[in-house]
Amino acid sequence: MERKETTPHRAARRKYEEKHKDERKKANKVWGTSIGREVAEEIDEFLIKHRLTKVDLIYAGFIALQNQYGPNKTQ
Repeated sequence: MERKETTPHRAARRKYEEKHKDERKKANKVWGTSIGREVAEEIDEFLIKHRLTKVDLIYAGFIALQNQYGPNKTQ
């Protein structure tokens, strides 16, 4: 993939991103996952309708699963 033309703003942004890359990786986790298109579109419509984010969905699902299976006892 080709990089866009380097402008002063883009150069500054790239430098900032490279400098803070490790800090960002320690603070956040990205899950690369897939889901069927039909289900994904249904979920997206639901989230838009109720003004929710995908992060809200993850938190709600996690809490629901904790209630179903009990708190994490591996600690």
